[in-house]
Amino acid sequence: MHIAIIGAGVSGLLSALELVEQGCSITLFDQQHAGHAASWAGGGILSPMYPWRYPNEVNHLAQHGKQLYQQWNEKLQPKTGIDFQIHDTGMLIFDEADFELGLNYKDQHQEPMQHCEYLQREQLETVNPHISAQFQHAIYFPHLANIRNPRLLKSLISYLKQHPQVEVYENTWIEKFNIQNQKIQSVESANGQRFVADQFVIATGAWSHCWAEQLQLSIPVEPVQGQMMLFKTPENWLPTMCMNNVMYLIPRRDGHIVCGSSMDHIGFDKRPNVQTQQNIYKACIEMVPELANFPIVKQWAGLRPSSPTGIPYIGKMPELNNLWANFGHYRNGLCMGPASAQLLRQLMLNQDTCVDAKAYSTERLTAYAPLTQQSSLS
Repeated sequence: MHIAIIGAGVSGLLSALELVEQGCSITLFDQQHAGHAASWAGGGILSPMYPWRYPNEVNHLAQHGKQLYQQWNEKLQPKTGIDFQIHDTGMLIFDEADFELGLNYKDQHQEPMQHCEYLQREQLETVNPHISAQFQHAIYFPHLANIRNPRLLKSLISYLKQHPQVEVYENTWIEKFNIQNQKIQSVESANGQRFVADQFVIATGAWSHCWAEQLQLSIPVEPVQGQMMLFKTPENWLPTMCMNNVMYLIPRRDGHIVCGSSMDHIGFDKRPNVQTQQNIYKACIEMVPELANFPIVKQWAGLRPSSPTGIPYIGKMPELNNLWANFGHYRNGLCMGPASAQLLRQLMLNQDTCVDAKAYSTERLTAYAPLTQQSSLS
Protein backbone atom coordinates (compact mmCIF):
# COMPACT_ATOMS: atom_id res chain seq x y z
CA MET A 1 0.00 0.00 0.00
CA HIS A 2 1.26 3.46 -0.96
CA ILE A 3 0.41 6.17 1.60
CA ALA A 4 0.94 9.92 1.23
CA ILE A 5 1.29 11.81 4.52
CA ILE A 6 0.87 15.58 4.49
CA GLY A 7 2.83 17.12 7.36
CA ALA A 8 6.23 16.05 8.69
CA GLY A 9 6.03 17.13 12.31
CA VAL A 10 6.14 14.52 15.04
CA SER A 11 2.64 13.20 14.17
CA GLY A 12 3.43 12.77 10.48
CA LEU A 13 6.91 11.34 11.10
CA LEU A 14 5.73 8.79 13.65
CA SER A 15 2.78 7.84 11.43
CA ALA A 16 5.23 7.25 8.57
CA LEU A 17 7.44 5.19 10.85
CA GLU A 18 4.58 3.00 12.07
CA LEU A 19 3.31 2.37 8.53
CA VAL A 20 6.65 1.81 6.80
CA GLU A 21 7.55 -0.78 9.45
CA GLN A 22 4.42 -2.66 8.34
CA GLY A 23 5.63 -2.79 4.73
CA CYS A 24 3.80 0.27 3.35
CA SER A 25 5.43 2.70 0.93
CA ILE A 26 5.37 6.31 2.16
CA THR A 27 5.49 9.71 0.50
CA LEU A 28 5.92 12.43 3.11
CA PHE A 29 5.33 16.13 2.45
CA ASP A 30 6.15 19.22 4.49
CA GLN A 31 5.53 22.86 3.63
CA GLN A 32 8.96 23.80 5.03
CA HIS A 33 11.74 21.69 6.56
CA ALA A 34 10.57 18.45 8.16
CA GLY A 35 10.33 18.60 11.95
CA HIS A 36 10.88 22.36 12.23
CA ALA A 37 7.50 23.61 13.48
CA ALA A 38 5.67 22.98 16.79
CA SER A 39 7.29 19.58 17.34
CA TRP A 40 10.75 21.16 17.42
CA ALA A 41 9.62 24.14 19.51
CA GLY A 42 8.05 22.20 22.40
CA GLY A 43 9.56 21.19 25.72
CA GLY A 44 9.31 17.40 25.43
CA ILE A 45 7.73 16.52 28.80
CA LEU A 46 6.51 12.92 28.42
CA SER A 47 3.26 13.54 30.27
CA PRO A 48 0.45 16.06 30.08
CA MET A 49 1.13 18.89 32.49
CA TYR A 50 -1.34 18.37 35.35
CA PRO A 51 -2.96 15.23 33.81
CA TRP A 52 -6.00 15.57 36.10
CA ARG A 53 -6.91 18.72 34.14
CA TYR A 54 -7.19 16.76 30.87
CA PRO A 55 -9.78 14.34 29.47
CA ASN A 56 -9.06 10.64 30.01
CA GLU A 57 -8.67 10.25 26.25
CA VAL A 58 -5.58 12.47 26.30
CA ASN A 59 -4.02 10.56 29.18
CA HIS A 60 -4.82 7.16 27.62
CA LEU A 61 -2.57 8.01 24.67
CA ALA A 62 0.04 9.96 26.64
CA GLN A 63 0.72 7.18 29.15
CA HIS A 64 2.33 5.07 26.39
CA GLY A 65 4.69 7.83 25.23
CA LYS A 66 7.80 7.09 27.28
CA GLN A 67 7.76 3.33 26.71
CA LEU A 68 7.17 3.62 22.96
CA TYR A 69 9.88 6.27 22.57
CA GLN A 70 12.31 4.01 24.42
CA GLN A 71 11.50 1.20 21.98
CA TRP A 72 11.90 3.43 18.93
CA ASN A 73 15.14 4.91 20.26
CA GLU A 74 16.58 1.43 20.70
CA LYS A 75 15.62 0.55 17.12
CA LEU A 76 16.63 3.79 15.38
CA GLN A 77 19.79 4.82 17.22
CA PRO A 78 22.05 2.13 15.68
CA LYS A 79 20.99 3.33 12.19
CA THR A 80 20.96 7.10 12.76
CA GLY A 81 23.63 7.54 15.44
CA ILE A 82 21.25 9.89 17.29
CA ASP A 83 20.06 9.33 20.85
CA PHE A 84 16.64 10.79 21.74
CA GLN A 85 18.04 11.50 25.24
CA ILE A 86 15.03 10.38 27.28
CA HIS A 87 15.92 11.97 30.61
CA ASP A 88 14.43 10.53 33.83
CA THR A 89 14.38 13.64 35.99
CA GLY A 90 11.06 13.44 37.76
CA MET A 91 9.00 16.58 38.29
CA LEU A 92 8.13 18.89 41.17
CA ILE A 93 4.79 20.73 41.06
CA PHE A 94 4.42 23.73 43.38
CA ASP A 95 0.77 24.66 42.67
CA GLU A 96 -0.83 24.13 46.09
CA ALA A 97 -4.34 23.98 44.63
CA ASP A 98 -3.28 20.88 42.66
CA PHE A 99 -1.69 18.90 45.51
CA GLU A 100 -4.86 17.09 46.52
CA LEU A 101 -5.97 16.66 42.90
CA GLY A 102 -2.62 15.11 41.95
CA LEU A 103 -2.54 12.76 44.93
CA ASN A 104 -6.15 11.67 44.28
CA TYR A 105 -5.40 11.13 40.58
CA LYS A 106 -2.47 8.90 41.53
CA ASP A 107 -4.68 6.81 43.84
CA GLN A 108 -7.54 6.58 41.35
CA HIS A 109 -5.63 5.69 38.19
CA GLN A 110 -2.59 3.80 39.46
CA GLU A 111 -0.53 4.81 36.41
CA PRO A 112 3.16 4.21 37.23
CA MET A 113 4.21 7.43 35.47
CA GLN A 114 1.79 9.48 37.57
CA HIS A 115 2.84 8.13 40.95
CA CYS A 116 3.46 11.13 43.21
CA GLU A 117 4.42 11.96 46.77
CA TYR A 118 3.81 14.96 48.98
CA LEU A 119 7.12 16.55 50.07
CA GLN A 120 7.74 19.08 52.83
CA ARG A 121 10.64 21.52 52.70
CA GLU A 122 13.33 19.23 54.12
CA GLN A 123 12.49 16.45 51.63
CA LEU A 124 12.17 19.00 48.84
CA GLU A 125 15.71 20.25 49.41
CA THR A 126 17.01 16.68 49.21
CA VAL A 127 15.31 16.13 45.84
CA ASN A 128 16.28 19.53 44.39
CA PRO A 129 18.49 21.90 46.43
CA HIS A 130 18.02 24.84 44.04
CA ILE A 131 14.32 25.46 44.73
CA SER A 132 13.36 28.90 46.06
CA ALA A 133 12.81 29.16 49.83
CA GLN A 134 9.32 30.50 49.20
CA PHE A 135 8.18 26.97 48.30
CA GLN A 136 7.77 25.04 51.52
CA HIS A 137 6.19 21.96 49.96
CA ALA A 138 5.46 20.27 46.61
CA ILE A 139 4.17 17.12 45.01
CA TYR A 140 6.90 15.03 43.41
CA PHE A 141 6.50 12.72 40.41
CA PRO A 142 9.69 10.61 40.46
CA HIS A 143 8.97 8.65 37.24
CA LEU A 144 8.28 11.51 34.83
CA ALA A 145 10.81 12.04 32.04
CA ASN A 146 11.49 14.43 29.18
CA ILE A 147 12.70 13.78 25.68
CA ARG A 148 15.06 16.04 23.73
CA ASN A 149 12.61 16.66 20.94
CA PRO A 150 15.02 18.23 18.38
CA ARG A 151 17.14 15.06 18.61
CA LEU A 152 14.04 12.88 18.34
CA LEU A 153 12.99 14.68 15.17
CA LYS A 154 16.49 14.48 13.64
CA SER A 155 16.56 10.74 14.28
CA LEU A 156 13.10 10.15 12.78
CA ILE A 157 13.91 12.24 9.70
CA SER A 158 17.30 10.57 9.22
CA TYR A 159 15.82 7.08 9.50
CA LEU A 160 12.94 7.79 7.11
CA LYS A 161 15.12 9.56 4.53
CA GLN A 162 17.45 6.58 4.28
CA HIS A 163 14.59 4.06 4.14
CA PRO A 164 14.12 2.59 0.62
CA GLN A 165 10.31 2.73 0.89
CA VAL A 166 10.09 6.41 1.85
CA GLU A 167 10.21 9.58 -0.26
CA VAL A 168 10.38 12.93 1.54
CA TYR A 169 9.36 16.18 -0.17
CA GLU A 170 10.27 19.26 1.86
CA ASN A 171 9.32 22.85 0.99
CA THR A 172 6.31 21.39 -0.82
CA TRP A 173 3.00 23.01 0.03
CA ILE A 174 0.14 20.63 -0.78
CA GLU A 175 -2.82 22.88 -1.44
CA LYS A 176 -5.45 20.77 -3.20
CA PHE A 177 -7.15 17.38 -2.99
CA ASN A 178 -8.43 16.06 -6.30
CA ILE A 179 -11.61 14.21 -5.27
CA GLN A 180 -13.76 11.90 -7.37
CA ASN A 181 -16.35 9.32 -6.29
CA GLN A 182 -15.72 9.98 -2.56
CA LYS A 183 -12.05 9.22 -3.00
CA ILE A 184 -8.86 11.28 -3.16
CA GLN A 185 -7.42 10.60 -6.61
CA SER A 186 -4.33 12.76 -6.09
CA VAL A 187 -2.98 15.76 -4.23
CA GLU A 188 -1.59 18.86 -5.90
CA SER A 189 1.24 21.10 -4.73
CA ALA A 190 1.34 24.88 -5.00
CA ASN A 191 3.45 24.63 -8.18
CA GLY A 192 0.92 22.30 -9.85
CA GLN A 193 2.73 18.99 -9.34
CA ARG A 194 0.40 16.03 -8.74
CA PHE A 195 1.05 13.05 -6.49
CA VAL A 196 -1.00 9.85 -6.41
CA ALA A 197 -1.27 7.28 -3.60
CA ASP A 198 -3.68 4.63 -2.33
CA GLN A 199 -4.33 6.36 0.99
CA PHE A 200 -3.73 9.91 2.26
CA VAL A 201 -3.12 11.23 5.79
CA ILE A 202 -3.57 14.78 7.11
CA ALA A 203 -1.00 15.45 9.85
CA THR A 204 -0.72 19.20 9.42
CA GLY A 205 -0.97 20.34 13.05
CA ALA A 206 -1.93 24.00 13.47
CA TRP A 207 -2.51 24.30 9.71
CA SER A 208 -5.22 21.59 9.60
CA HIS A 209 -8.06 24.11 9.41
CA CYS A 210 -6.80 24.99 5.90
CA TRP A 211 -8.56 21.85 4.59
CA ALA A 212 -11.97 22.82 5.96
CA GLU A 213 -13.48 24.44 2.87
CA GLN A 214 -12.23 21.79 0.41
CA LEU A 215 -13.52 18.96 2.55
CA GLN A 216 -16.73 20.79 3.50
CA LEU A 217 -16.02 20.18 7.17
CA SER A 218 -15.62 22.42 10.15
CA ILE A 219 -12.11 21.67 11.47
CA PRO A 220 -11.76 23.52 14.80
CA VAL A 221 -7.96 23.55 14.94
CA GLU A 222 -6.12 26.84 15.21
CA PRO A 223 -2.61 28.01 16.11
CA VAL A 224 -1.82 29.03 19.69
CA GLN A 225 1.61 30.57 20.08
CA GLY A 226 3.85 29.36 22.89
CA GLN A 227 7.17 31.09 23.70
CA MET A 228 10.25 29.38 25.14
CA MET A 229 13.56 30.35 26.71
CA LEU A 230 16.80 28.35 27.05
CA PHE A 231 19.35 28.74 29.86
CA LYS A 232 22.79 27.11 29.94
CA THR A 233 24.01 25.79 33.29
CA PRO A 234 26.67 23.17 34.17
CA GLU A 235 25.90 19.55 33.24
CA ASN A 236 23.23 17.91 35.40
CA TRP A 237 22.94 21.10 37.49
CA LEU A 238 19.15 21.08 37.93
CA PRO A 239 18.09 17.58 39.03
CA THR A 240 14.32 17.75 38.36
CA MET A 241 11.74 19.35 36.13
CA CYS A 242 9.75 22.06 37.93
CA MET A 243 6.23 23.37 37.40
CA ASN A 244 4.30 26.30 38.84
CA ASN A 245 1.31 28.16 37.40
CA VAL A 246 1.69 26.29 34.07
CA MET A 247 5.29 27.52 33.74
CA TYR A 248 7.97 24.83 33.59
CA LEU A 249 11.70 24.21 33.76
CA ILE A 250 13.02 21.16 31.87
CA PRO A 251 16.68 20.22 32.45
CA ARG A 252 18.66 18.49 29.70
CA ARG A 253 21.66 16.29 30.46
CA ASP A 254 24.17 18.80 29.10
CA GLY A 255 22.99 21.61 31.40
CA HIS A 256 20.57 23.35 29.03
CA ILE A 257 17.28 24.20 30.76
CA VAL A 258 14.20 24.72 28.60
CA CYS A 259 11.72 27.17 30.12
CA GLY A 260 8.18 28.04 29.10
CA SER A 261 5.53 28.52 28.15
CA SER A 262 2.93 31.09 27.11
CA MET A 263 -0.48 30.89 25.42
CA ASP A 264 -1.24 33.56 22.82
CA HIS A 265 -4.01 33.48 20.21
CA ILE A 266 -2.32 35.61 17.53
CA GLY A 267 -2.69 33.50 14.39
CA PHE A 268 0.40 32.16 12.65
CA ASP A 269 2.77 34.75 14.13
CA LYS A 270 5.88 33.06 15.57
CA ARG A 271 7.73 36.24 16.60
CA PRO A 272 8.64 36.22 20.31
CA ASN A 273 7.11 39.01 22.37
CA VAL A 274 9.30 40.92 24.85
CA GLN A 275 6.64 41.14 27.58
CA THR A 276 6.00 37.39 27.36
CA GLN A 277 9.73 36.71 27.52
CA GLN A 278 9.92 38.80 30.68
CA ASN A 279 6.99 36.88 32.20
CA ILE A 280 8.68 33.55 31.49
CA TYR A 281 11.99 34.78 32.91
CA LYS A 282 10.28 36.02 36.08
CA ALA A 283 8.48 32.68 36.55
CA CYS A 284 11.76 30.77 36.10
CA ILE A 285 13.65 32.89 38.63
CA GLU A 286 10.74 32.60 41.06
CA MET A 287 11.14 28.80 41.06
CA VAL A 288 14.96 28.65 40.88
CA PRO A 289 16.54 32.00 41.83
CA GLU A 290 20.09 30.86 40.95
CA LEU A 291 19.11 30.72 37.26
CA ALA A 292 19.70 34.49 37.24
CA ASN A 293 23.43 33.68 37.36
CA PHE A 294 23.38 31.78 34.05
CA PRO A 295 23.11 32.98 30.45
CA ILE A 296 20.03 32.81 28.25
CA VAL A 297 21.28 31.26 25.02
CA LYS A 298 18.12 31.16 22.93
CA GLN A 299 14.48 32.29 22.77
CA TRP A 300 11.82 31.17 20.31
CA ALA A 301 8.12 30.53 19.75
CA GLY A 302 6.07 27.71 18.23
CA LEU A 303 2.46 27.17 17.17
CA ARG A 304 0.43 24.54 18.98
CA PRO A 305 -2.48 22.92 17.10
CA SER A 306 -5.29 23.95 19.45
CA SER A 307 -8.46 21.84 19.43
CA PRO A 308 -11.60 22.23 21.58
CA THR A 309 -10.79 19.60 24.23
CA GLY A 310 -7.21 18.66 23.34
CA ILE A 311 -8.44 15.24 22.17
CA PRO A 312 -6.87 14.67 18.74
CA TYR A 313 -8.70 13.59 15.60
CA ILE A 314 -7.42 10.15 14.56
CA GLY A 315 -9.11 7.96 11.97
CA LYS A 316 -10.80 8.05 8.58
CA MET A 317 -12.17 11.42 7.52
CA PRO A 318 -15.97 11.59 6.97
CA GLU A 319 -17.43 10.90 3.51
CA LEU A 320 -14.10 9.92 1.94
CA ASN A 321 -12.82 6.37 1.51
CA ASN A 322 -9.07 6.96 1.59
CA LEU A 323 -8.37 10.12 3.64
CA TRP A 324 -7.23 9.85 7.25
CA ALA A 325 -6.56 12.25 10.13
CA ASN A 326 -3.90 12.53 12.82
CA PHE A 327 -4.10 16.12 14.08
CA GLY A 328 -5.40 18.40 16.85
CA HIS A 329 -3.11 17.31 19.72
CA TYR A 330 -2.86 20.83 21.18
CA ARG A 331 -0.26 20.92 24.02
CA ASN A 332 0.46 17.18 24.12
CA GLY A 333 1.54 16.20 20.61
CA LEU A 334 4.93 14.87 21.72
CA CYS A 335 3.70 12.67 24.55
CA MET A 336 0.61 11.45 22.65
CA GLY A 337 2.53 11.12 19.38
CA PRO A 338 3.70 7.48 19.51
CA ALA A 339 0.34 6.03 20.58
CA SER A 340 -1.55 8.32 18.16
CA ALA A 341 0.57 7.04 15.27
CA GLN A 342 0.14 3.47 16.46
CA LEU A 343 -3.65 3.90 16.60
CA LEU A 344 -3.71 5.42 13.10
CA ARG A 345 -1.67 2.50 11.74
CA GLN A 346 -3.99 -0.01 13.42
CA LEU A 347 -7.08 1.65 11.97
CA MET A 348 -5.61 1.96 8.46
CA LEU A 349 -4.48 -1.67 8.39
CA ASN A 350 -7.60 -3.09 10.12
CA GLN A 351 -5.69 -4.27 13.17
CA ASP A 352 -6.79 -4.47 16.80
CA THR A 353 -6.47 -1.04 18.41
CA CYS A 354 -4.44 -0.08 21.50
CA VAL A 355 -7.26 2.15 22.82
CA ASP A 356 -10.94 2.68 22.09
CA ALA A 357 -10.78 4.46 18.74
CA LYS A 358 -14.28 5.98 18.94
CA ALA A 359 -13.11 8.71 21.32
CA TYR A 360 -10.77 10.10 18.64
CA SER A 361 -13.17 9.75 15.70
CA THR A 362 -13.38 12.45 13.05
CA GLU A 363 -17.18 12.17 13.25
CA ARG A 364 -16.76 15.01 15.78
CA LEU A 365 -16.04 17.28 12.80
CA THR A 366 -19.24 18.95 11.64
CA ALA A 367 -20.46 20.31 8.31
CA TYR A 368 -18.48 23.30 7.08
CA ALA A 369 -19.98 26.77 7.48
CA PRO A 370 -18.41 29.80 5.76
CA LEU A 371 -16.46 32.11 8.07
CA THR A 372 -19.11 34.84 7.87
CA GLN A 373 -21.75 32.39 9.08
CA GLN A 374 -19.42 31.03 11.78
CA SER A 375 -18.81 34.54 13.12
CA SER A 376 -22.53 35.30 13.28
CA LEU A 377 -23.07 32.11 15.29
CA SER A 378 -20.26 32.80 17.76
